[in-house]
Amino acid sequence: MSELAKKQAAPSLPNTSVAVAIAESLHRHGVEVTFGQSLPSAIQLANPLFGIRQIAYRAENAGGVMADGYARISRKVGVVTAQNGPAATLLVAPLAEAFKASIPVVALVQEVARNTYDKNAFQELDHFALFSGCAKWVRRVDRASRAEDYIDMAFTAATTGRPGPAVLLCPADFLNEFADIAQKRSAKLGVFPLDRVAADPERIEEAANLLANAKAPLVVAGGGVHLSGAADALAALQDAASLPVATTNMGKGAVDERHPLSLGVAANAMGKLGSTYHLKPMIDHADVILLIGTRTNQNGTDSWTLYPKGATFIHIDVDGNEVGRNYEAVRLVGDAKLALEALTVAMSKRDLGARRSARGAVEKQIADGKQAFAKGARSVTHSDSSPIRPERVMTALNAVMTPDTIMVADASYSSLWVTNYLVSQKVGQRFLTPRGLAGLGWGLPMALGAKVASSDKPVICLTGDGGFGHCWAEMETARRMKLPVVLIVLNNGVLGYQKDAEDVKFGDHTDAVFFENVDHAAIARACGCEGVRIDRVEDLQPALAKALASDRLTLIDVITDPQARPPITWYEGHF
Repeated sequence: MSELAKKQAAPSLPNTSVAVAIAESLHRHGVEVTFGQSLPSAIQLANPLFGIRQIAYRAENAGGVMADGYARISRKVGVVTAQNGPAATLLVAPLAEAFKASIPVVALVQEVARNTYDKNAFQELDHFALFSGCAKWVRRVDRASRAEDYIDMAFTAATTGRPGPAVLLCPADFLNEFADIAQKRSAKLGVFPLDRVAADPERIEEAANLLANAKAPLVVAGGGVHLSGAADALAALQDAASLPVATTNMGKGAVDERHPLSLGVAANAMGKLGSTYHLKPMIDHADVILLIGTRTNQNGTDSWTLYPKGATFIHIDVDGNEVGRNYEAVRLVGDAKLALEALTVAMSKRDLGARRSARGAVEKQIADGKQAFAKGARSVTHSDSSPIRPERVMTALNAVMTPDTIMVADASYSSLWVTNYLVSQKVGQRFLTPRGLAGLGWGLPMALGAKVASSDKPVICLTGDGGFGHCWAEMETARRMKLPVVLIVLNNGVLGYQKDAEDVKFGDHTDAVFFENVDHAAIARACGCEGVRIDRVEDLQPALAKALASDRLTLIDVITDPQARPPITWYEGHF
C-alpha cells in the first residue's frame, strides 16, 4: 500500500476522504477487484485499504470488456474506472455491449474539477451525452455527504430489473474532500439479480395448461437463463415435463447438450453442416414455444424466420418491454428462475401422460438429428487437411474441455464456431460470446475478466486474426496480472464474415477484407507469453494440452482455411 493511501484514512474512521468512502462502499457491496488504470487515482489509492485488487488494463475499451466478462462469471457487478475525456470515450463500446447483453457493470468515471466546469478544461467532455445511449443510469456526484448514496444508486440501477451498466461521474477535486456522510449505509447490493420478481400466478397457470396440452412443445433458452441463475430450474422443468430444449447463441450452456431432450443451439447458423440442421423440423412443427430470457433478436431468430407463424408463444423475461416485442405471447414478466420453478410446480399438478408417452419419440428424433449431423459434418470435423479447418479445431477442443471449462469466443465467426461445434457438458456451463453488439476484439479481454472471476477453472478463448488485431496489447496485461488463459487465433488472413457477407450481398468484396501475413505467436512471445504456430492437425492436441498446463497465457496461432465458413443459414445456395 502506498504512503498516500495510508495517509488518506483507515477504514470506517470518521475523518475520511470521499475516495475512501467510495472504496468502503465498494467493499460493502462485495467488490474484490476493479478494472482500471491510475485515474481516478484517489479511488485506486484508497481501494487497497479494503483489499480491493486493481487489474490495470492497457486500454479502456478492453477494461470495460474485462469487467463484463468478470460479471458474467462471478455473478457480481463488474467495476471499471476511467479518466475523463478520451479514456471515457473508449468505454462506450464495452458499455454498449453490456447494455444490450444485460450485464451489470458500474463505471466510475473521473470528471474535471468542479470549478472548471464549462470552461474548456483539459479533456472536458459532456459525459452525460456520451453515455446516454449505452447505460441505464448516468449521474454526477459532487456533494461529499451523498457519496455513499450515489454508489448505492449506481449498484441498484445495474442489478435491478434488466441488468445493465451504470455510470457515476466523480469530479477529481471532490474525491479528496472530507466525507461528511450524513448516515452510514449497510446494504449489500453487488450481486445480481438483486430483486427477484415473480411472474403473475394466473399466467403461470395459463402457460402450464398450454404446455401440458401441446402436441409439439419447444423451449428456447436465452442468455437470461444464465443471468438469472436459472439453469438448474430449467433442467428440472425439462425432465419433469419431458420438454425438448434448444438455446440461442447466448443461451448456450443453459442445458447439458448431451441430455436426450437437448437440441443444441437453434439460431442463425443452421445450414447444412450446422449441428441443429437436421432438427429444424422440430422447430417448424412446434405448436407451443416457451421463450426464456431472450430478446428475440435478429441473430437469435435467424432474422425472425426461425419459428413457425402458427405457434403459440409463452415468454419469460424480466423486462416487460421484451415480452411480445417480436412474437405476441403469454406474458410471464419476472425473474426466470422463479418463473421456471413456479411453472414446474404448476405442470406437476396436470396430467403429463401425453408428454411422457411422446418422450421416447422426441428423444429419438433428437438423437437421429445429432447422428445425421455427426455423419454429414465428419468431412470437416475430422479433416486432416492443411490449412486446418476450424471445425477440426473445435473437435480438438471438445476432446480437452471439461464441464468446468469456461469457453470464450470473440464476435463474428469465432462465436458461431463455438456455438455450433462445441458441446455443453453440464447444466449451466459457461460459453461467453459478445453477442449484445457483437463487436470484434472482445474475446481476449472478456476471457481475462472471466479468469479473474474464476482463477481455478480453465479459460479458453477463440478469436480470429481480425478480432485479435484489436487487442494484442492486453497480452501484456495477462502476463503482468498473472492470468493464464489459452488463446487460440484462427489465422486465415481474411476478415471472413465481412468478405463472405459482401460476396452474398454484392457479388464482390472490398480489398479491406484481406490481411498481410502476421505471426501472432511471435507477438505473444515478445509480450513474455507463450506462443506456438500450428499448421498441422497432429500438432493441435499436444499444443492444447501443454497450454492448459501452463502458468502463462499461451497463444496458439492456427493456420486455418480461408474458405471455411460457419453454416449460416443466410449463406445457403451462395457457396
